[in-house]
Amino acid sequence: MQCVKFNTGWIFEKTEKDSQLRAFQGKKNTVAVTLPYDAMIRENRDRDCPAGAQSGFYPGGVYAYEKTFSAPEAWKTQDVFLEFEGVYGISRVWVNGALAAVNKNGYVGFLVNLKPWIFYGEENIIRVDVDNSRQPNSRWYTGSGIYRDVNLLIGTNVYIPRDALRITTLSVSDGVAVVEVCAGMKNIAGQGGEAECEIEISYDGKTVARDLQKVVFQSNENETMRVQIQILSPKKWTPDYPNLYECIIRTQIGGKVCDTLKTHFGIRVLALDSVNGFQINGETVKLRGACIHHDNGIIGAETFPETEWYRCKRLKEAGFNALRSSHHPISRAMLDACDRLGMLVMDELTDVWNRHKNTCDDADIFQEEAEQWIAHMIAKDYNHPSVVIYSIGNEIQEAGTKQGAQINRFLCNKIHSLDSTRYTTNALNGLNCAGKRLKVIMNDVIAKFGMDTSSRGSGEGSNALNSFMSLMAGERGDFFATHPLVTEALEECAQSCDITGLNYLSGRYLLEHELHPGKTVVGTETYPGDIENLWSLVEENSHVIGDFTWAGYDYIGEAGVGIFHYDGKENFSSIYPERLGYIGDIDLIGNRRPISYFREIIYGLTEHPYIAVERMEHTGQISSKTAWMFKDNISSWTWTGYEGIEASVDVYSSADEVELFLNGKSLGKKPAGKQHHFTAAYRVPYKPGELFAIAYCAGKTVGEYRIQSAGEANVLRAEQVTENETELAYVKVWLEDEQGNQNSLERKRVHANVTGNGRLEGFGTANPCSEEDYFADTVTTYDGYAMAAVRWMNPDSEEPVYIQFSADGCREVEIKIQIERGGNRDGKK
Repeated sequence: MQCVKFNTGWIFEKTEKDSQLRAFQGKKNTVAVTLPYDAMIRENRDRDCPAGAQSGFYPGGVYAYEKTFSAPEAWKTQDVFLEFEGVYGISRVWVNGALAAVNKNGYVGFLVNLKPWIFYGEENIIRVDVDNSRQPNSRWYTGSGIYRDVNLLIGTNVYIPRDALRITTLSVSDGVAVVEVCAGMKNIAGQGGEAECEIEISYDGKTVARDLQKVVFQSNENETMRVQIQILSPKKWTPDYPNLYECIIRTQIGGKVCDTLKTHFGIRVLALDSVNGFQINGETVKLRGACIHHDNGIIGAETFPETEWYRCKRLKEAGFNALRSSHHPISRAMLDACDRLGMLVMDELTDVWNRHKNTCDDADIFQEEAEQWIAHMIAKDYNHPSVVIYSIGNEIQEAGTKQGAQINRFLCNKIHSLDSTRYTTNALNGLNCAGKRLKVIMNDVIAKFGMDTSSRGSGEGSNALNSFMSLMAGERGDFFATHPLVTEALEECAQSCDITGLNYLSGRYLLEHELHPGKTVVGTETYPGDIENLWSLVEENSHVIGDFTWAGYDYIGEAGVGIFHYDGKENFSSIYPERLGYIGDIDLIGNRRPISYFREIIYGLTEHPYIAVERMEHTGQISSKTAWMFKDNISSWTWTGYEGIEASVDVYSSADEVELFLNGKSLGKKPAGKQHHFTAAYRVPYKPGELFAIAYCAGKTVGEYRIQSAGEANVLRAEQVTENETELAYVKVWLEDEQGNQNSLERKRVHANVTGNGRLEGFGTANPCSEEDYFADTVTTYDGYAMAAVRWMNPDSEEPVYIQFSADGCREVEIKIQIERGGNRDGKK
């Protein structure tokens, strides 16, 4: 089936109740847009909006997208659909005034059949009305409107519909792999006959296998073509070696090609047991997992191949090998990135079943639509080797009930009926599942620990729950996790999943093995600062297959989960102008934070030490604290104005000991490594110069790390950080002194000017509390950095894009960006 992007030539309008009257009066306020186009990120933030901190104080709204297009005469004998990959809000699609489709789940793609409504040989109008005014709905930033691609799908004669091709690895060894190619074929030729299907499989541009299948059709009937193909000396797909093959199927009738379909796939088989854990091609793999939301920071929910690739690559470089799509199905673009970069995926269905978490969430439509969501998710995911686990829900409130157990089993069975090659889990939270048992459980917790169970956050709903959960970490959390009534609450849902998924319940990993010695466990969501304990549990227990931290990458919404307050304010209190969760190992613009390096060391992926300094502007102050927060530190030795004041300096290392030097003078050796929590702590009076750490094992140097004080920030630097761009590029800009030392302390207003074939699609920083607009052309640096997103105005033009950055007291810097033609998503130019 031919697939062509349908993103250009749209007009957009934010509509009101009187929009029809205004249109009649000729007062439409429209702008020309190219999709994807997130309407929410362009709203003015509102401290009184119903979603509050959950959406980062971005309000919802009602919007309209409209496009005029021609319908050629050839379409009369073809099937023609529009595919919407993501429209957030209740969407109604009109074709020439006729209601052609309604979609209520903003995370699930859908098809619109154009044939019944179009006029051939003349202009047609498609209009998409999107209502995201019902707030609050999701518990995080959602975006509004058409935030992912729209595709035109055309099928001719005998064709393979979208997602109807499935490739399955049946067996694999070093010598040979057997893959099954199965394609559902639709006949619209209007008569019976015979079609020939030529199957070609290639690797790195070279054909490695061919087959020819003849398929006989009765008039207007559909058929399924299925064939097993051998591939000699196969290149297996693993996270470390993400080898991909391409399958091309050409369908011919009477020697004329009527359909050509291409897809990539990986050769790999999965296995799971409590002795060997999770295995790919017979090798045990521990999941170093990161939970992520779907937004792309400074451009909101807009989804491009370049942005998903950038996020995935930064997470991979930080040591993660698995992503959990929280809490909704992952995008096609991110799946492609994960396949090519070697990132495993846990794709998650939903955040709610039948019980509401927010007033306007998807609980009202779950019962009638859940099977449809599952079918779409699996059809989208099936050929992607990166997808290994399906999660059927996150912290589902009714999971601890009899009805919840019944729903859980039904969903797992439904998934296995559509895809028997992957595993199911459910991200179970003890507080959510406990239900009426919670009062008894908490009385027992109070009796043992004297714990204050009141929520310190002033918010309601998820804010109150998160605040309460923050009190349940550490020893209290372990006691809670192993309580007999928590076991009772989790038991029935856990039984029908292939893997027991637990949110913030690491204290029961060992108990789970005692209760169910044949089952595996995964930490579907865990506190980031607890990684040392969590990874020990993963390494020391074969039935614990991995850990997914909350969160891998910072995001908009759930604002304040990880923000440090030094003024008496409490987290989860919906504090304006907080915009970000501020909880990721990687910040909003892709820079790794100290906890990321700490985690990499604990994973055993590096021997190099890392220096982190607690922010000196808060020396002696007491901050708020949640269980999701680590330390308010940064790898910087630039603290002008704090000379002589003691800085709290951590050296993270897996080595036996480390030695810290200030301006060449040793501050002494200290033990590090696992026995000392991978940290050597120093108190160092601040003096400008160089901090230098050396890590030793058995007396030998195994790694070094240094940070240098910077002088006045009078130099701007810029770098294009995305690859193989066809639609959008990221450019990072930062401050340095004359000697090239990065200055993270100074804050400067940086102006961006885009010329040539481009426009500014977003400009921002990792600042969690900024009131600056991501669509302004000037931004204030945070920790010395900012990032711009530049989008092509005409993707078909060869004209480059130029972006100039300027700031007071700095020389201007310019970046030239050239559109890549035929670029690969494997990192090769």
